[in-house]
Amino acid sequence: MELTSKIYVAGHRGLVGSAIVRKLKEQGYKNLLCKTSQELDLRDKNQVDQFFEQKKPEYVFLAAARVGGIVANNDYPADFIRDNLQIQTNVIDASYRNGVKKLLFLGSTCIYPKFAPQPMSEDVLLTGLLEPTNEPYAIAKIAGIKMCESYNRQYGTNYISVMPTNLYGFYDNFDLETSHVLPALMRKFHEAKLKNQPSVEVWGTGSPKREFLYSDDLADAVVYLMNTYNGTQFINIGVGKDISIKELAEKIKDVVGFQGDIVFNSEKPDGTPRKLVDVTKLAGLGWQAAFSLDDGLSKVYKWFLDNVEEAVHIAK
Repeated sequence: MELTSKIYVAGHRGLVGSAIVRKLKEQGYKNLLCKTSQELDLRDKNQVDQFFEQKKPEYVFLAAARVGGIVANNDYPADFIRDNLQIQTNVIDASYRNGVKKLLFLGSTCIYPKFAPQPMSEDVLLTGLLEPTNEPYAIAKIAGIKMCESYNRQYGTNYISVMPTNLYGFYDNFDLETSHVLPALMRKFHEAKLKNQPSVEVWGTGSPKREFLYSDDLADAVVYLMNTYNGTQFINIGVGKDISIKELAEKIKDVVGFQGDIVFNSEKPDGTPRKLVDVTKLAGLGWQAAFSLDDGLSKVYKWFLDNVEEAVHIAK
Protein backbone atom coordinates (compact mmCIF):
# COMPACT_ATOMS: atom_id res chain seq x y z
CA MET A 1 0.00 0.00 0.00
CA GLU A 2 1.17 3.53 -0.78
CA LEU A 3 0.52 6.28 1.77
CA THR A 4 -1.89 7.86 -0.73
CA SER A 5 -3.71 4.61 -1.67
CA LYS A 6 -7.50 4.61 -1.30
CA ILE A 7 -8.13 2.26 1.63
CA TYR A 8 -11.59 1.15 2.74
CA VAL A 9 -11.94 -0.07 6.34
CA ALA A 10 -15.29 -1.84 6.63
CA GLY A 11 -16.50 -1.71 10.23
CA HIS A 12 -14.33 1.25 11.24
CA ARG A 13 -16.30 2.03 14.40
CA GLY A 14 -15.94 -1.41 15.94
CA LEU A 15 -13.25 -2.87 18.15
CA VAL A 16 -11.16 -4.15 15.21
CA GLY A 17 -11.92 -1.53 12.58
CA SER A 18 -11.25 1.43 14.86
CA ALA A 19 -7.87 -0.05 15.81
CA ILE A 20 -6.99 -0.53 12.13
CA VAL A 21 -7.90 3.09 11.37
CA ARG A 22 -5.73 4.30 14.27
CA LYS A 23 -2.80 2.19 13.05
CA LEU A 24 -3.13 3.36 9.43
CA LYS A 25 -3.24 7.01 10.49
CA GLU A 26 -0.30 6.46 12.82
CA GLN A 27 1.72 5.05 9.90
CA GLY A 28 0.86 8.00 7.66
CA TYR A 29 -1.89 6.64 5.40
CA LYS A 30 -4.00 9.62 4.39
CA ASN A 31 -6.75 8.40 2.05
CA LEU A 32 -9.06 6.34 4.24
CA LEU A 33 -12.64 5.55 3.23
CA CYS A 34 -15.00 4.98 6.17
CA LYS A 35 -18.78 4.75 6.34
CA THR A 36 -21.00 4.08 9.33
CA SER A 37 -23.65 1.35 9.17
CA GLN A 38 -26.27 4.11 8.97
CA GLU A 39 -24.55 5.56 5.90
CA LEU A 40 -23.81 2.20 4.26
CA ASP A 41 -25.63 -1.03 5.16
CA LEU A 42 -23.21 -3.75 4.09
CA ARG A 43 -26.03 -6.30 4.15
CA ASP A 44 -27.62 -4.44 1.23
CA LYS A 45 -26.00 -5.49 -2.06
CA ASN A 46 -27.22 -2.45 -3.97
CA GLN A 47 -25.75 -0.04 -1.43
CA VAL A 48 -22.43 -1.88 -1.41
CA ASP A 49 -22.25 -1.98 -5.20
CA GLN A 50 -22.98 1.73 -5.46
CA PHE A 51 -20.31 2.58 -2.86
CA PHE A 52 -17.60 0.56 -4.61
CA GLU A 53 -18.53 1.92 -8.04
CA GLN A 54 -18.36 5.51 -6.81
CA LYS A 55 -15.34 5.34 -4.48
CA LYS A 56 -13.19 2.66 -6.19
CA PRO A 57 -11.10 1.65 -3.16
CA GLU A 58 -7.73 0.05 -3.93
CA TYR A 59 -7.37 -1.88 -0.68
CA VAL A 60 -10.04 -3.28 1.65
CA PHE A 61 -9.88 -4.35 5.28
CA LEU A 62 -13.06 -6.37 5.87
CA ALA A 63 -13.52 -5.95 9.63
CA ALA A 64 -17.31 -5.47 9.60
CA ALA A 65 -19.29 -8.28 11.19
CA ARG A 66 -22.06 -9.12 13.61
CA VAL A 67 -20.21 -10.36 16.69
CA GLY A 68 -21.04 -11.39 20.25
CA GLY A 69 -20.40 -13.77 23.11
CA ILE A 70 -22.00 -17.06 24.13
CA VAL A 71 -25.36 -15.51 25.06
CA ALA A 72 -25.76 -13.55 21.82
CA ASN A 73 -24.63 -16.44 19.61
CA ASN A 74 -27.00 -18.79 21.41
CA ASP A 75 -30.01 -16.46 21.28
CA TYR A 76 -29.64 -15.05 17.75
CA PRO A 77 -28.14 -17.80 15.55
CA ALA A 78 -30.12 -16.82 12.44
CA ASP A 79 -29.00 -13.19 12.72
CA PHE A 80 -25.36 -14.22 13.09
CA ILE A 81 -25.21 -16.50 10.07
CA ARG A 82 -27.40 -14.33 7.81
CA ASP A 83 -25.83 -10.95 8.53
CA ASN A 84 -22.24 -12.18 8.31
CA LEU A 85 -22.82 -14.08 5.08
CA GLN A 86 -24.48 -11.03 3.55
CA ILE A 87 -21.76 -8.59 4.65
CA GLN A 88 -18.79 -10.61 3.47
CA THR A 89 -20.42 -11.81 0.24
CA ASN A 90 -21.37 -8.29 -0.80
CA VAL A 91 -17.97 -6.75 0.03
CA ILE A 92 -15.82 -9.53 -1.46
CA ASP A 93 -17.81 -9.67 -4.69
CA ALA A 94 -17.94 -5.89 -5.08
CA SER A 95 -14.18 -5.77 -4.50
CA TYR A 96 -13.63 -8.20 -7.37
CA ARG A 97 -15.99 -6.40 -9.75
CA ASN A 98 -14.42 -3.02 -9.02
CA GLY A 99 -10.77 -3.95 -9.32
CA VAL A 100 -9.66 -3.85 -5.68
CA LYS A 101 -5.92 -4.65 -5.62
CA LYS A 102 -5.97 -6.53 -2.32
CA LEU A 103 -8.48 -7.46 0.37
CA LEU A 104 -7.90 -8.70 3.90
CA PHE A 105 -10.74 -10.68 5.48
CA LEU A 106 -10.91 -10.93 9.27
CA GLY A 107 -12.31 -14.18 10.61
CA SER A 108 -12.19 -15.72 14.07
CA THR A 109 -10.60 -18.70 15.76
CA CYS A 110 -14.09 -20.06 16.47
CA ILE A 111 -13.75 -21.58 12.97
CA TYR A 112 -11.73 -24.41 14.51
CA PRO A 113 -13.23 -27.68 15.83
CA LYS A 114 -14.37 -27.64 19.46
CA PHE A 115 -11.83 -30.28 20.42
CA ALA A 116 -9.03 -29.27 18.08
CA PRO A 117 -5.47 -30.16 19.14
CA GLN A 118 -3.86 -27.33 21.09
CA PRO A 119 -2.38 -25.02 20.00
CA MET A 120 -4.61 -24.84 16.92
CA SER A 121 -2.71 -24.64 13.65
CA GLU A 122 -4.23 -23.43 10.40
CA ASP A 123 -4.39 -26.96 8.96
CA VAL A 124 -6.95 -28.26 11.52
CA LEU A 125 -9.76 -26.31 9.86
CA LEU A 126 -12.72 -28.60 8.99
CA THR A 127 -11.26 -31.62 10.78
CA GLY A 128 -13.99 -31.86 13.46
CA LEU A 129 -17.28 -30.57 14.84
CA LEU A 130 -17.63 -26.92 15.81
CA GLU A 131 -18.62 -25.54 19.21
CA PRO A 132 -22.47 -25.66 19.09
CA THR A 133 -23.02 -22.28 20.79
CA ASN A 134 -21.34 -20.33 18.00
CA GLU A 135 -21.64 -22.73 15.04
CA PRO A 136 -23.69 -20.36 12.81
CA TYR A 137 -21.13 -17.57 13.22
CA ALA A 138 -18.23 -19.96 12.66
CA ILE A 139 -19.80 -21.37 9.49
CA ALA A 140 -20.20 -17.85 8.12
CA LYS A 141 -16.55 -17.10 8.81
CA ILE A 142 -15.41 -20.37 7.22
CA ALA A 143 -17.49 -19.41 4.17
CA GLY A 144 -15.63 -16.09 4.06
CA ILE A 145 -12.25 -17.84 4.04
CA LYS A 146 -13.37 -20.19 1.29
CA MET A 147 -14.86 -17.34 -0.71
CA CYS A 148 -11.53 -15.49 -0.67
CA GLU A 149 -9.69 -18.68 -1.65
CA SER A 150 -12.20 -19.39 -4.43
CA TYR A 151 -12.02 -15.88 -5.91
CA ASN A 152 -8.22 -16.11 -5.86
CA ARG A 153 -8.31 -19.45 -7.66
CA GLN A 154 -10.96 -18.54 -10.23
CA TYR A 155 -10.32 -14.85 -10.82
CA GLY A 156 -6.67 -14.40 -9.82
CA THR A 157 -7.49 -11.92 -7.04
CA ASN A 158 -5.21 -11.25 -4.06
CA TYR A 159 -7.50 -11.77 -1.07
CA ILE A 160 -5.93 -12.92 2.20
CA SER A 161 -7.63 -14.05 5.43
CA VAL A 162 -6.51 -13.80 9.04
CA MET A 163 -7.91 -15.55 12.10
CA PRO A 164 -7.46 -13.45 15.25
CA THR A 165 -7.76 -15.02 18.66
CA ASN A 166 -10.04 -13.46 21.34
CA LEU A 167 -9.73 -9.68 21.11
CA TYR A 168 -10.16 -6.79 23.54
CA GLY A 169 -9.53 -3.07 23.35
CA PHE A 170 -11.05 0.38 22.84
CA TYR A 171 -14.61 0.49 21.47
CA ASP A 172 -15.30 -3.07 22.59
CA ASN A 173 -18.88 -4.21 23.20
CA PHE A 174 -19.63 -3.91 26.93
CA ASP A 175 -23.29 -4.95 26.71
CA LEU A 176 -23.80 -7.75 29.25
CA GLU A 177 -26.14 -9.70 26.96
CA THR A 178 -24.08 -9.64 23.77
CA SER A 179 -20.45 -9.04 24.75
CA HIS A 180 -17.51 -11.41 24.98
CA VAL A 181 -16.13 -12.55 28.32
CA LEU A 182 -13.44 -9.92 28.92
CA PRO A 183 -15.49 -6.72 28.43
CA ALA A 184 -18.47 -8.34 30.19
CA LEU A 185 -16.33 -9.05 33.24
CA MET A 186 -14.83 -5.56 33.20
CA ARG A 187 -18.28 -4.00 33.23
CA LYS A 188 -19.55 -6.42 35.91
CA PHE A 189 -16.66 -5.66 38.25
CA HIS A 190 -16.91 -1.92 37.58
CA GLU A 191 -20.62 -1.76 38.39
CA ALA A 192 -20.20 -4.03 41.42
CA LYS A 193 -17.51 -1.67 42.73
CA LEU A 194 -19.78 1.36 42.28
CA LYS A 195 -22.64 -0.40 44.09
CA ASN A 196 -20.45 -1.94 46.81
CA GLN A 197 -21.75 -5.40 45.96
CA PRO A 198 -20.33 -8.31 47.97
CA SER A 199 -19.68 -10.52 44.95
CA VAL A 200 -19.69 -10.86 41.17
CA GLU A 201 -21.05 -13.91 39.35
CA VAL A 202 -19.00 -15.37 36.54
CA TRP A 203 -20.53 -17.88 34.15
CA GLY A 204 -19.15 -21.41 34.13
CA THR A 205 -16.51 -23.12 36.22
CA GLY A 206 -13.64 -20.75 35.43
CA SER A 207 -11.56 -23.62 34.09
CA PRO A 208 -11.71 -22.96 30.29
CA LYS A 209 -8.57 -21.32 28.95
CA ARG A 210 -8.54 -18.45 26.48
CA GLU A 211 -5.95 -16.41 24.66
CA PHE A 212 -6.41 -12.62 24.51
CA LEU A 213 -4.94 -10.22 21.94
CA TYR A 214 -4.99 -6.44 22.37
CA SER A 215 -6.75 -4.82 19.41
CA ASP A 216 -3.87 -2.44 18.67
CA ASP A 217 -1.60 -5.47 18.29
CA LEU A 218 -4.08 -7.02 15.86
CA ALA A 219 -4.18 -3.78 13.86
CA ASP A 220 -0.41 -3.73 13.65
CA ALA A 221 -0.43 -7.35 12.44
CA VAL A 222 -3.04 -6.88 9.72
CA VAL A 223 -1.41 -3.75 8.30
CA TYR A 224 1.90 -5.63 8.30
CA LEU A 225 0.36 -8.61 6.51
CA MET A 226 -1.47 -6.43 3.99
CA ASN A 227 1.91 -5.00 3.02
CA THR A 228 4.00 -8.18 3.12
CA TYR A 229 1.93 -11.36 2.74
CA ASN A 230 0.48 -12.77 -0.49
CA GLY A 231 0.20 -16.45 0.36
CA THR A 232 -2.75 -18.76 -0.19
CA GLN A 233 -2.98 -20.00 3.43
CA PHE A 234 -4.94 -17.98 5.98
CA ILE A 235 -2.89 -16.87 9.00
CA ASN A 236 -3.59 -17.13 12.74
CA ILE A 237 -2.99 -13.98 14.77
CA GLY A 238 -2.45 -14.35 18.51
CA VAL A 239 0.04 -14.12 21.34
CA GLY A 240 0.81 -17.83 21.67
CA LYS A 241 -0.20 -18.24 25.33
CA ASP A 242 -3.49 -18.48 27.21
CA ILE A 243 -5.03 -17.99 30.64
CA SER A 244 -7.95 -19.56 32.51
CA ILE A 245 -11.19 -17.61 32.89
CA LYS A 246 -10.64 -17.78 36.64
CA GLU A 247 -7.23 -16.13 36.29
CA LEU A 248 -8.69 -13.56 33.89
CA ALA A 249 -11.46 -12.69 36.33
CA GLU A 250 -8.92 -12.18 39.10
CA LYS A 251 -6.79 -9.93 36.89
CA ILE A 252 -9.78 -7.78 35.90
CA LYS A 253 -10.95 -7.63 39.51
CA ASP A 254 -7.54 -6.22 40.49
CA VAL A 255 -7.41 -3.72 37.59
CA VAL A 256 -10.90 -2.43 38.42
CA GLY A 257 -10.26 -2.39 42.16
CA PHE A 258 -13.27 -4.49 43.18
CA GLN A 259 -12.96 -5.72 46.77
CA GLY A 260 -15.64 -8.44 46.87
CA ASP A 261 -15.69 -12.13 45.97
CA ILE A 262 -15.88 -13.95 42.65
CA VAL A 263 -18.62 -16.60 42.45
CA PHE A 264 -18.54 -19.11 39.59
CA ASN A 265 -21.92 -20.41 38.38
CA SER A 266 -21.17 -23.93 37.14
CA GLU A 267 -24.76 -24.32 35.85
CA LYS A 268 -23.92 -21.89 33.05
CA PRO A 269 -22.04 -23.08 29.92
CA ASP A 270 -18.25 -23.03 29.73
CA GLY A 271 -18.02 -23.15 25.95
CA THR A 272 -14.94 -24.61 24.30
CA PRO A 273 -12.48 -26.00 26.89
CA ARG A 274 -9.43 -24.33 25.35
CA LYS A 275 -8.69 -22.05 22.40
CA LEU A 276 -5.00 -21.38 21.88
CA VAL A 277 -3.76 -20.63 18.37
CA ASP A 278 -0.50 -21.77 16.87
CA VAL A 279 1.27 -18.58 15.73
CA THR A 280 4.27 -20.33 14.18
CA LYS A 281 3.40 -19.15 10.64
CA LEU A 282 2.91 -15.56 11.78
CA ALA A 283 6.21 -15.57 13.70
CA GLY A 284 7.90 -16.95 10.60
CA LEU A 285 6.63 -13.93 8.69
CA GLY A 286 8.37 -11.64 11.15
CA TRP A 287 5.61 -10.42 13.48
CA GLN A 288 4.81 -10.86 17.17
CA ALA A 289 2.53 -9.12 19.70
CA ALA A 290 3.94 -6.20 21.67
CA PHE A 291 1.44 -5.76 24.54
CA SER A 292 1.15 -7.98 27.62
CA LEU A 293 -2.33 -8.80 28.96
CA ASP A 294 -1.67 -6.74 32.11
CA ASP A 295 -0.69 -3.68 30.07
CA GLY A 296 -3.65 -4.10 27.74
CA LEU A 297 -6.18 -4.48 30.56
CA SER A 298 -4.92 -1.31 32.24
CA LYS A 299 -5.19 0.67 29.00
CA VAL A 300 -8.69 -0.62 28.27
CA TYR A 301 -10.03 0.08 31.76
CA LYS A 302 -8.65 3.63 31.60
CA TRP A 303 -10.41 4.07 28.24
CA PHE A 304 -13.59 2.56 29.72
CA LEU A 305 -13.57 5.05 32.59
CA ASP A 306 -13.04 7.95 30.19
CA ASN A 307 -15.84 6.77 27.89
CA VAL A 308 -18.16 4.91 30.22
CA GLU A 309 -21.40 6.51 29.06
CA GLU A 310 -20.62 5.81 25.42
CA ALA A 311 -19.40 2.30 26.21
CA VAL A 312 -22.28 1.01 28.33
CA HIS A 313 -24.84 3.81 28.62
CA ILE A 314 -24.61 4.03 32.39
CA ALA A 315 -23.93 7.07 34.54
CA LYS A 316 -20.46 7.66 35.87
